[in-house]
Parts: sequence; C-alpha cells; structure tokens
Amino acid sequence: MSSLLALTLAATLAAAPPPVLTLEDALSRARKENLDLKAAQARLEQADTASRKAWAGYLPTVTASGAIIRNSNAAEIPPGILAPVPITIQPLIQRQAQIEARQAIIAPQLWAAISASYKAERVAALNVEQARREVLFGVAQAYYGAAAQAQAVKVQERLVELNGARAKDTRVRFDAGTVTRVALLRAEQDLSRAEQDLIRAQNAEASAKLVLATLLAFDDANFEVAPPPEPQVPVKTDPEQLYQASLEKRADVAASRESVELARTQKLGTVLAYLPTLGVSAAWRIANAAGFTGSNDTWAVTFAASWTLFDGGLREANVSEASARVAESLALQRKSELTAREEVKRSQLDLASALANRLKAEQSVELARESQRLTDVSFKAGVATYLEVADANTALTNAEIGFVNERLQSALAALRLLRSVGAFEARALDSDLKDPNTVPPHLQPLPGETGTRNLEQPLQGAPSEQPVQQQPAQQQPAPQP
Repeated sequence: MSSLLALTLAATLAAAPPPVLTLEDALSRARKENLDLKAAQARLEQADTASRKAWAGYLPTVTASGAIIRNSNAAEIPPGILAPVPITIQPLIQRQAQIEARQAIIAPQLWAAISASYKAERVAALNVEQARREVLFGVAQAYYGAAAQAQAVKVQERLVELNGARAKDTRVRFDAGTVTRVALLRAEQDLSRAEQDLIRAQNAEASAKLVLATLLAFDDANFEVAPPPEPQVPVKTDPEQLYQASLEKRADVAASRESVELARTQKLGTVLAYLPTLGVSAAWRIANAAGFTGSNDTWAVTFAASWTLFDGGLREANVSEASARVAESLALQRKSELTAREEVKRSQLDLASALANRLKAEQSVELARESQRLTDVSFKAGVATYLEVADANTALTNAEIGFVNERLQSALAALRLLRSVGAFEARALDSDLKDPNTVPPHLQPLPGETGTRNLEQPLQGAPSEQPVQQQPAQQQPAPQP
C-alpha cells in the first residue's frame, strides 16, 4: 500500500502545474539573483575603497621592526679615559628593535587626491546604477517578449483545434460523398500548416523563457509568465520637458557631470605638486649595545620639509595631460546630453508609430472577426464554400497574432520612453546608491499632461478575449444537377 501511495503522490507532483511568474516577481528576483548585478555590486564595493586609500597617505603610519644579527667580530672599547667601564660598540650577537611613526602635516597633493577619491566613488556608484537600470530593463523586455509568445501559442492552439475539427468533419463528409477530394486535401493541409505554426510558436516561447531564466539565474525555464500590465505614458508631452527631466534623472548623464568635476580635481592635484610638503616622524630604538651614550634605547623626532624645484618637466607634462582629460570629460558630458535628447525624441516617435500600428492591428482583428462571422453564416446558408471559411479563419488568426505583436511593440516602446527619461527602475540620484536593498517603483510617471493613454490592461492576444467560435459543421447542400 505504501508503494501505491508513493506512486500516486509522485504522479500528483509530476502533474502539478508550473509556477506562474509575474513581472514584479521577475524584477524582484533579478535585483537579488541577476549575476550581472552581483558583478556590478562587487565592482562598486571595490571602488568604495578609493577614499580609504587616499586617506591612508595622510593619516599617521606606525611601523615596528626587529632584527638579530650575528657579526663576524665583536668591537669593545676597554675601560679608560672615555669611561670607567667597557663600552660595547658591536656585540657578537646583536639584537635590536625599532618603532617609527610618520605623519604628513602639509601635503597639498594629498588634499586633492582625497577630494578626487570621493568623486571617483560617486562616479562609480552612478555607473553601477546605470548598469542596474539597463539590466532590469533587459529583464522587463524579456518578460514582455515571453508573455507575447505565450499569447501567440494560445492563438495557434485555437487555430489547430478549429482546423482539426473541420478536417475531421470534412473526412466524414468526403466518405459520405458530399464534398470533393480537393476540399479534404485543403482541410488536411490547413491542419498540417497550423500544427507546424504551433510548433514554431511553442519553440519561440521556450526560447524566450530560456532568455528570461538566464537573466533571473533560474536553473530551468519551468514556469509560466502572467500577462504584464502595460505602462502609462502621456498622450502628448513636450519633448523639451522630457529632455530636461532626463538630465535630472538619468544616471549616465549625472556620471558624466561628476566625471568632469573629477578631472578638474585631478588637474588641481597636479598643480599642487609645485608646493612644498612638510611632515614629522618619530622613532624609538632599543639594542643590546649601549654605545657611547651608555643607554640601550634612544628616540628621535624629525621635522622634514621637501620642495621639488625642478623635476625635468614632469609636472608640466602632468598638467597638460590633466587639461586634456578635462577637455575629454567635457566632450563626453556634452555627448551624453545630446544622446539623452536623441533617445527621448526617438522614443516618442517610436511610441507614436507603435500606437498607430496597434490601433490598425486592433481594427484588423475586428474586421477579420466580422468577416469570419459573415462567412460562417454564408456557409450555413449554402452560399460560401469550406475553402472560404478556412481562409476566413486563417485571416482571423493572422490578425490576432499581428495584434499580439503590435501590442508588444507598443509596450516596449513605452518602456523605452520611460528608460530614456530615466523613469524606469530609477532610484533617486541623491539617495544612497550603494545600498542594494533600495527598491524603487519600476514604472514612474512622466512629466507632462494629465491625460494618459490607458494602457493598464494586461498584454493579451486580441482586443476581446472571446476566442474564435467553433461553429458546428453544417452539411453543404448537394450540387443541383
């Protein structure tokens, strides 16, 4: 009985449906498990040590050392005029230890280096934030693509079911002698073509799920995707207003601005190399040889100033190089701003085209559905043939698949517009970008008019969720002699 129960339980578990993955679940898992994000976070932790390294040159350093030396000969001054006791100059076995501390007092170059280190950490944090947004945008694209492929599979399954029923009915009618063999061959061809299209759609869905599973660090793609909501975007928005918003929200633009400040600070450091430096050091030593002082331990405090008067033109070359880096950073900043403007305008144009194509696809579905209905009515009345009914069903299926694709393109165009403005998975740039646990809303409203296109419906396969109705096959009237 236990074996039977185990087999029953195994069969039940094997027949359990796969888990359903939502867009929120996908983005949440990507934030925690995506390998690219983990690598970016590790790079940020590496860059976070720049300020500590810079401060290490200005904070005091303490070193300790010790040694045991076996000399070839011992040196000793006997008692006499210099001292009433022998003076050991070099013992045969010499033991010594030393502790030394150093502190920079005036170091202009280090001042600039410390300031530049904080700016470098800020640039690294902004670059990692931009990488995080790009990775999550790729996850969202993959999710929307997998959802669209799942809807395409459903449309193809309805067509296969419909063509299978009609092929079976046509076989019965052919055996009864009411239709020709041409009609039977056409029905079988339509069924075979629909089955091939279904296989291609299923393989495309499996491929899209594999891409999504890789981004989410899943071992396999055994999951289903829920229809995601489409983002809301303003109907009409001034491109200049969106451009100004992108300058404030985009991490890459902010990183280019910080890079300019970093280059200027580094140039200041090269200029400060012309100034002198001042430092202090203290040392305490102990040895088993007292020497002329008669004491085994000694200490010394040293104030030292250094001023390089001429170094062969090295500082002048460094200043010229730093000036060129400032010019390069300014050019890259301008390029990032122009790129932001171009992406905002192009995303608006792409969204307008996608919405127009989606509207036409929606109208095509309605026309194809009405044509299929009228053809079916004509077939019942004996006016239309089976070939006309099959063509109408195929046209309706193609229109529904076209609508799925156009709705996907409109959703992706809206996501690209949000991304170009810096409103997709965007954490506030004035927040702690080094904290990986900060979770922003993945869709943020765009500046613009209050009227928005209502795109909150899930991504479905057709304007209405009514599938193609499978009308019962009617007997076609026998041809009149």
